Amino acid sequence: MGNIVKQLAVLGSTGSIGQQTLEVVRALPHRFCIVGLAASKNIDLLARQINEFKPRFVYYQSSKLATHLPDAEYEFLSLEDIACHPQVDIVVVATSGKAGLLPTLSAVRAGKKVALANKESLVMAGEIITSEVRRNKAQLLPIDSEHSAIWQCLESEAQDVAQLILTASGGPFRGYSPSQLRKVTVRQALKHPSWQMGKKVTIDSATLMNKGLEVIEAHWLFNMPIDNIKVLIHPQSVVHAMVEFADGSIKAQLSYPDMRLPIQYALTYPERISNPQLPRLNWSDIKGLTFEQPDLDIFPCLKLAIEAGERGRTYPAVLCAADEVAVELFLSERIRFFDIANLVEQALEQHQVTSSPGLEEIMAADAWAREKVIGLASGSSPC
Repeated sequence: MGNIVKQLAVLGSTGSIGQQTLEVVRALPHRFCIVGLAASKNIDLLARQINEFKPRFVYYQSSKLATHLPDAEYEFLSLEDIACHPQVDIVVVATSGKAGLLPTLSAVRAGKKVALANKESLVMAGEIITSEVRRNKAQLLPIDSEHSAIWQCLESEAQDVAQLILTASGGPFRGYSPSQLRKVTVRQALKHPSWQMGKKVTIDSATLMNKGLEVIEAHWLFNMPIDNIKVLIHPQSVVHAMVEFADGSIKAQLSYPDMRLPIQYALTYPERISNPQLPRLNWSDIKGLTFEQPDLDIFPCLKLAIEAGERGRTYPAVLCAADEVAVELFLSERIRFFDIANLVEQALEQHQVTSSPGLEEIMAADAWAREKVIGLASGSSPC
């Protein structure tokens, strides 16, 4: 397939996915060149990344931080401008929360390949993004391990799909009782049993909100009705997803739980390239693969997310925004773990939905939900 060097822009380069993307680039320097880096507040790490990769374009959240960056030759651009720049071949959207929405739209409108790790973009504005992908002949390359697994299972398949099955480890609180969940601490919630992720995604995995967002994301990525997307708890995190076809046969994608593998697959697609730094499964260490149904009474966030996805319109935007704020409140120890689901549920119940929303209405729903959750948490909820 040749040795063309692909020009990458990594948005969210100092986060977990961003850092692991750069690890893949380090392992395959003959394949990739970093031309854009974007970060929020971790300016010290961004400075080290700039020194190492010498990008042409850089974004950071506050101009006050510029004095801490190296005196290198780069151009400061917005996230949107980096995402659509003609010199960029692949845009890795690894930002957290709604910050990924506008850069993703900018990239697909420019016809780019978008390696997408930001769930909220598709959850909030899936119809808008996917229509822009089709209109501009862009490509969405999923980085989430579950969506990458489905993508790999569907490759070269022309048969009708009966259902998609997403797996979840169950997080650190699988098997907990309601009384145990009431005592959960931030430190406990940040100890994921299988994956190394950023704080927001780790908490979402503990509540299973993450899996609910993935159901909505899979709906848009694979044009599959939400009713035909199932979730199974799989504590070993070896089977990342399964696809059941019309004849009842099932294909599964298995690998060691390491995010660098789906990242590399998205970046090198349609090739598979050997990378000695990626761990392999040791089958003698695997004593069994087990599956169980999720307990929606213990993990109500999963149920709330699926219901919001089924309702559509502006409900998914409210879901994302309410969850993002609630998780921030929990991480700052201003609410308890089970309050996350309570606040999200109240925001969804009180939302006045907008039919056929455009981007403006989606952003308005996002802003309303953020204000609503802050008000609910403080006891002074706005209308």
